Amino acid sequence: MSALSSDRPAFSVTGWTKLSGTLSGWSAWPLRLIVGYGFIVHGWAKLSRGPESFAAFLHAVNVPLPLFFAWATTATELIGGLCVLCGAFVAAASLPLSVVLLTALFTVHLPYGFFSVKLAGISPDGVKFGPVGYEHILLYLAGLISLAISGAGPLSLDSWRTRRAGRDSQEDSDVGAKDNLTKIPRDDITD
Repeated sequence: MSALSSDRPAFSVTGWTKLSGTLSGWSAWPLRLIVGYGFIVHGWAKLSRGPESFAAFLHAVNVPLPLFFAWATTATELIGGLCVLCGAFVAAASLPLSVVLLTALFTVHLPYGFFSVKLAGISPDGVKFGPVGYEHILLYLAGLISLAISGAGPLSLDSWRTRRAGRDSQEDSDVGAKDNLTKIPRDDITD
């Protein structure tokens, strides 16, 4: 037996289980960052080009009230994306964001198939890509569903609000407990 070897295995299932249990709450953080950032960037792109240009696209794909839905989609992506990014009201924000995603899936991306990246050809000008499928829509939906079910994680405004509400309710119950104490008259106490 060498001086570097030990009786303990290099990989311990128990150790991994303990470590993954400790870190599992933090798994929402990178997911929130990329999903929230993605929505913000898409909303900002619509806003910077002007919702009127997005409304023209919506009109072309037969969406009713295109200007209204252009503004609604832009606001939903910006505000909802910020909520997801900060971890504030994530479950509530996931619902309108999912509606935007499902609308995009059925009105735009579904006819182009699953793959988001389709190589259409290579020319002297560079690589040409085909229309975008619905793969990325499903990834965003999976991220939102995961966050809505498991929560925003410990590094989030939702977590901060929960901790604060717990402290406030604990303080209220402590004050209530002090108010409910009955004073025993001194002459009733026997030695």
